[in-house]
Amino acid sequence: MKKTLYLMRHGQTLFNILHKIQGWCDSPLTDVGIQQAKVAGQYFKDNHINFDAAYCSTAERSSDTLELVTSMPYTRLKGLREMYFGKFEGEHEYLNPKISDEHKHYGNFFVQYGGEDSQTTQNRVNKTLTDIMNKDSNNTVLAVSHAGAIMNFSGRWADPDMIRHSGFTNCSILKFSFENNKFTFEDIINF
Repeated sequence: MKKTLYLMRHGQTLFNILHKIQGWCDSPLTDVGIQQAKVAGQYFKDNHINFDAAYCSTAERSSDTLELVTSMPYTRLKGLREMYFGKFEGEHEYLNPKISDEHKHYGNFFVQYGGEDSQTTQNRVNKTLTDIMNKDSNNTVLAVSHAGAIMNFSGRWADPDMIRHSGFTNCSILKFSFENNKFTFEDIINF
C-alpha cells in the first residue's frame, strides 16, 4: 500500500540569522520562523491533509515548529536529529567546507572534528523514516527535521541539486511516497 511522508524543515532560528552551524546544539525560533510554521500549518489545513502520526527530532526548534503546524500528539526521535558537526557546533557557517558538484555532501569532513559523516547521517535518518512508515497505522505522516539531515536522506532517493536549487528554505516540505520500503520524491512545497 502506498503511503505519504511530508518531511519538513524547522522554522527559521536565531542561529540561521547569525549564520551559525546548529547541528545538535539548538537555538530558538525567530518571529519569522514562528510565522513560517503557521503558514505551513495553514497549507495542510487548506489542502485537507490530515496526519495519522507526527514526529520530530529531539531539538526544540523542531518540536516548536511541529507544535505550531499541528496540535496533534507527536513523538520526538533522536534518529531525526541534524547531522552532528563536532567541534564546529555553534561556529560560523563560513567554516563549512564547500560542497562541490562531485561531492554533493560533506562526506567525512566532520569526523576528524568529532562529528558525523554524511553516510552515517543518511543511514540514521533513512532507518528512522523507514521504521516510521512501516508502522501499520501510519499512512500519512508529518516529520520535522533539519536541512542537513533532510538533504542527506533525500540524496538517497532524489537529486539533491534539484532540491537545493528549488528554494529549499526553513519550513520547506518535501513530499515522498513510500511503498515496498522505498521512498519516491514527489514534490517540494516552499513558502
